[in-house]
Amino acid sequence: MPSDQTATKQPGPRRIEWLDVARGVALLAMAVYHITWDLEFFGYVLPGTTGFGGWKLFARCIASSFLFLVGVSLMLAHGRDIRWANFWRRFAMVAGAALAISIATYVAMPGAFIFFGILHQIALASLLGLAFLRLPAALTLLVAVAVVALPQVFRAEFFSHPALWWVGLAPTNPRSNDYVPLFPWFGAVLLGIAAARFAVDTGLTARLATLNPGRWSNPLQFLGRHSLAFYLIHQPVLIGCVWLFSQIFPAAQQTPEVGFRYACEASCQQSRDEAFCARYCACMLDELEANGDLPKVLSGDGSAELRERVTNLAGICTATTEENNLEDPAP
Repeated sequence: MPSDQTATKQPGPRRIEWLDVARGVALLAMAVYHITWDLEFFGYVLPGTTGFGGWKLFARCIASSFLFLVGVSLMLAHGRDIRWANFWRRFAMVAGAALAISIATYVAMPGAFIFFGILHQIALASLLGLAFLRLPAALTLLVAVAVVALPQVFRAEFFSHPALWWVGLAPTNPRSNDYVPLFPWFGAVLLGIAAARFAVDTGLTARLATLNPGRWSNPLQFLGRHSLAFYLIHQPVLIGCVWLFSQIFPAAQQTPEVGFRYACEASCQQSRDEAFCARYCACMLDELEANGDLPKVLSGDGSAELRERVTNLAGICTATTEENNLEDPAP
């Protein structure tokens, strides 16, 4: 998830070590989330655990922190003069890693492969962010707010074409194990640029460069300085360890239907009560099985036709459940 933009000197020779510490903390948080995702994938945690509620918020906070630090690092590294050789070297590393992630996940999980994840966002945001390095912090902040807000007020079917999924303005998000489109996530990078611009203009960065976090922070600083390598290595290691554990102590097997019910109810309960969600998800399961669409939903089929049928079924089951609740309010 990190940018690995480690050139954070401004303007003197000292590195701002607290930025490396911040990256290290974010990396550890990311590893915690990923090990939980792995446990869910292998059946040790209930389906839907990491996709909703507190875990979903946790994941968004991690992604936001990385992208914010990308903006900070971009500003500190190139705010005075863009060092093109260094920039393109870093860009090639991140873009190459993003491409490798896409290829690997397409082979392993074609129904939910990572076509525009955090590394793709970092590569694109690093390019676009160059245009904001010389602007006043207040103007960049306003643009950041607009980028974050736009998907909340505007989405169009035009952006549903796969070639435009990276924009993030389609009515429904495509299926992917890591989807970090331009809108709204570029806003976090712009916030980082604005914050760093303010810090430079007020002399805060010079003061931060003189602060030594202490020896306790050395492991975190090491992770922060090698963030891209950690990102690429940690998940294969974690998932390999969980797989090995599963060969010795396999998780209790659940039917696909049970898994669907758990995931459906976890999603539903973000906005409705438990009794409603139990009935609603039972209705959805029955209808999907009757129409023969359940295997397609479970396999991650993202076709427009299936999404339309599922949307229609959701409307029918919502109306049916609400009607039943009026007739029989008891769970």
